[in-house]
Amino acid sequence: MSGPERDPHATDDPTGQAGAGAPADQPVEEPVAGQPRRSGLRNPEAAVRGLGAGTLALEALVLLLAIQPVRVVGGDLSGAAIGVVVALAVAAVVLAGMMRRPWAWNAGTVLQGLLILGGLLHWSLFGLGIIFALVWAYALHVRRVILG
Repeated sequence: MSGPERDPHATDDPTGQAGAGAPADQPVEEPVAGQPRRSGLRNPEAAVRGLGAGTLALEALVLLLAIQPVRVVGGDLSGAAIGVVVALAVAAVVLAGMMRRPWAWNAGTVLQGLLILGGLLHWSLFGLGIIFALVWAYALHVRRVILG
């Protein structure tokens, strides 16, 4: 036996309510041309904000964790460069908490540009800036697709 047997009369509804949705053999209704396309999420704005906040929080964590290895391996990471990295990480955390504001998405884009400019202080900051700029671009793409 390869897996649990399935009841042929069971519904595919995860809530367990029989007859709560359209039968499986009928197609799902397509959106009307004048109506916005639904994403299928209960709260798409919150989901997108969570994606942006998670991206910025991960960026802050990586920036803070990268300080010591860059100092040891890279050598010439000055005190000013460390200050810039810490300031960028703090800015990322603050922006992650302010994702409800509409300007926070633009500020996040500016933050990615500042991190790339940090590559003038050390080449590894340029690499991190490129990586997180690509991740941020993907988050913006997902935001555009979900929210329209």
